[in-house]
Amino acid sequence: MDEQALLGLNPNADADFRQRALAYFEQLKISQDAWQVCAEALAQSIYSDDHIKFFCFQVLEHQIKFKYSELTEVQQQLIRETLITWLQAQMLNPQPEKTFIRNKAAQVFALLFVTEYLTKWPKFFFDILSVVDLNPRGVDMYLRILMAVDAELVDRDVVHTSEASYFPLMNTLLKDTMREQCIPSLVESWYQILQNYQYNNSELTCQCLEVVGAYVSWIDLNLIANERFINMLLGHMSVEVLREEACDCLFEIVNKGMDPIDKTKLVESLCQVLQSAGLFSIDQEDDVDFLARFSKLVNGMGQALIASWTKLIKSGDMKSAQDTLQAIEAKVALMLQLLIHEDDDISSNIIGFCYDYLHILKQLSALSDQQKANVEAIMLAIMKKLTYDEEYNFENEGEDEAMFVEYRKQLKLLLDRLAQVSPELLLASVRRVFNTTLQNWQTTRFMEVEVAIRLLYMLAEALPVSHGAHFSGDVTKATALQDMMRTLVTSGVSAYQHTSVTLEFFETVVRYEKFFAVEPQHIPAVLMAFLDHRGLRHTSPKVRSRTAYLFSRFVKSLNKQMNPFIEDVLNRIQDLLELSPPENGYQALLSSDDQLFIYETAGVLIVNSEYSAERKQVLMRNLLTPLMEKFKVLLEKLMVSQDEDRQMALADCLNHAVGFASRTSKAFSNKQTVKQCGCSEVYLDCLQTFLPALGCPLQKEVLRSGVRTFLHRMIICLEEEVLPFIPSASEHMLKDCEAKDLQEFIPLINQITAKFKTQVSPFLQQMFMPLLRAIFEVLLLPAEENDQSAALEKQMLRRSYFAFLQTVTGSGMSEVIANQGAENVERVLFTVIQGAVDYPDPIAQKTCFIILSKLVELWGGKDGPVGFADFVYKHIVPACFLAPLKQTFDLADAQTVLALSECAVTLKTIHLKRGPECIQYLQQEYLPSLQVAPEIIQEFCQALQQPDAKVFKNYLKVFFQRAKP
Repeated sequence: MDEQALLGLNPNADADFRQRALAYFEQLKISQDAWQVCAEALAQSIYSDDHIKFFCFQVLEHQIKFKYSELTEVQQQLIRETLITWLQAQMLNPQPEKTFIRNKAAQVFALLFVTEYLTKWPKFFFDILSVVDLNPRGVDMYLRILMAVDAELVDRDVVHTSEASYFPLMNTLLKDTMREQCIPSLVESWYQILQNYQYNNSELTCQCLEVVGAYVSWIDLNLIANERFINMLLGHMSVEVLREEACDCLFEIVNKGMDPIDKTKLVESLCQVLQSAGLFSIDQEDDVDFLARFSKLVNGMGQALIASWTKLIKSGDMKSAQDTLQAIEAKVALMLQLLIHEDDDISSNIIGFCYDYLHILKQLSALSDQQKANVEAIMLAIMKKLTYDEEYNFENEGEDEAMFVEYRKQLKLLLDRLAQVSPELLLASVRRVFNTTLQNWQTTRFMEVEVAIRLLYMLAEALPVSHGAHFSGDVTKATALQDMMRTLVTSGVSAYQHTSVTLEFFETVVRYEKFFAVEPQHIPAVLMAFLDHRGLRHTSPKVRSRTAYLFSRFVKSLNKQMNPFIEDVLNRIQDLLELSPPENGYQALLSSDDQLFIYETAGVLIVNSEYSAERKQVLMRNLLTPLMEKFKVLLEKLMVSQDEDRQMALADCLNHAVGFASRTSKAFSNKQTVKQCGCSEVYLDCLQTFLPALGCPLQKEVLRSGVRTFLHRMIICLEEEVLPFIPSASEHMLKDCEAKDLQEFIPLINQITAKFKTQVSPFLQQMFMPLLRAIFEVLLLPAEENDQSAALEKQMLRRSYFAFLQTVTGSGMSEVIANQGAENVERVLFTVIQGAVDYPDPIAQKTCFIILSKLVELWGGKDGPVGFADFVYKHIVPACFLAPLKQTFDLADAQTVLALSECAVTLKTIHLKRGPECIQYLQQEYLPSLQVAPEIIQEFCQALQQPDAKVFKNYLKVFFQRAKP
């Protein structure tokens, strides 16, 4: 062994040594006999360094996993002997090996087992047992090997090599053989280990229980679920160091699939013994880790009984189903104790049983008094458990907080299920809790106030209606919700000094916005809450941020009801609309993302108002003029700025200004267009203000991105009024551009082309070649061979280029291409052929075939451009065959099948435009040149002439599947 290289195995070694060790490992993996050196080192305990021992096992593991069949019988025997020798040494060594070495050794044993058990080593387990006997170190290794074997045979998480379909068959065969030959002996050995070590070696006992739990899912249950084993396990349930593992083991036994009547008997017998052992007395138990496992066990038993009940109902065995239901009901009291436990893990582990129990009740025609009481108890438990505890950190939420949020989601599902069983009870309970809490909110702890409002919020989903119509229809429900909403907005609780209560208030107000259509008198009070220190001016940035979003939703939903308050609201939000200067240390109330919502809200207020177009224009100008003025000043500052950080800050600020103006335009719609609202002029002024930024040589990417987005919006809002600005904007955006710039510019041109069609034909003809030249220039730039991101950028640009050609041809403007001069037209056509055939990118290939079929449709007739018919036969027809015949054209891939489908459309279009001439060319010239058999040529041409295009598409796929080797 290379001693120098081995030094690098130590985790504290420096990078060069570590690199050398890695290279050495790779070298040994491909070496013919390196494994023998490692085997010898292990068998003779040559090295004392743990990392070297681990390394030797890794080399052996690689040999067994990937190169075992290359070994001779003698060499394979040597590996077996090495492992057994190593195992024997474990019992004599003064110190046990480190855990990580024992685990790796166990994995190597398990790999050898999978490889040899059915052929050369049927006595695998017996050989190991004869070596280890009851020696504690030997038993430890034996149990680790068993766990590693289970992981190989059963674990779905283990990634196996070779063919995926081979492994399930192989594993089934291994398990079947084990069941026949050795499982009873293994089970006996587990019993002996448990009996021997249960009082003097808790670690081995727990390991053995883990093995029993793992194997029980695939061996005969009667070997484990019998008196001597169960009694021993129950004995372990009262030993502190063993009971968690014993609990998990019992859970696996209960979880095993079996006949429903047998399952019920098994669970019931277990329950009786557990109950008589005093384990059902939860209140006397203070070990939460054990209770979490016990809760999981009870959950398993409950769900197993419910699964049995469902099967029995399906099979029509009503008597047994009734017995099973009684067994389920008998566990509900215990379930409730665990559900309401103050530890959330314990509670969370029982939710599945609780949920399924409610599902049963939902199916019953009538509930008994006891069942109704159970539902009420679950309801109260949910309400209690939804409550935050004192330790919850609202300002800096960490892992514990995230876990509670997840737990709350589970409780919400439980509440929704409960609502399906008894909506009346839920409504009455929430109403009672809500009213009691809100009457005295000033003297009540925050978590109770929050949960009272939260429950009202949750009712909306628990008692669903269409389109949020909670305040019409069912009178009892509508009245109850209306009363609670009235209490919420008039009680003054919005002033509660805790962020969780404040947020819950605003969330609930927005969720039940339809309430304000019924009682609009409360709108001013709620608007004030949004606008003052309770909402947008709250001390907490988290509250301000969320309120900005909720406020925009609230205003949008109220629409016409906002009319009386528009000017007042616009005045009050004035300071929140200010563009934060890029000066360091300035702390604005809202982030720029939050301000977007405020600008959108302002836009909505103006556009949806009942004011005249003149008044709307004045208000919109008041809103946008400060942005334009600030923009001009900042752009001038950027032009002369020398400091890069300062440049970035200014560019961001300019970008925000454009983004805010863009966002106001979202308020317009087909019913309220920019023109109808008299606002065209204002937005045209914005365009004139923002476009000069495209000429700024600094921070191009940021500025171009913002202005491009604004142009996209204006094309939608201003319609043809935007057209005069497009040529100069395009010219600027094509200057010094990179792949990403072009990729983002092309969708803008596509949008204009698709929207204005022939109106923009002169402009497109003028900028067609400059755009293409810019694209080709970037695509031809040399790139590093392994530069993945550059390759991806080019691929995306290529796709964008073809998408542009598709938009032009698809918008009926082929003259844009035709008028570029013969040489340029030819160049463009060849790029499309190249895209269809040469690049293994099915998305681009599909687009190329769409372009080709469109061009054939437009130019492929008798009166098409001179020379195009020749081009069809020389290049388009061959492309339809060469592309699918490529090895990279994978017919099992969905995108590729779509590309093939468009290829079929291209061939059909050629046949449609050229008629019999096309068939003649295929039959007499092209297909024979590909050495296609005459009968296949005949078959192909018949399929192509079928009137149903689908027939040909399906045929083409089969044709190429047959043609490929």
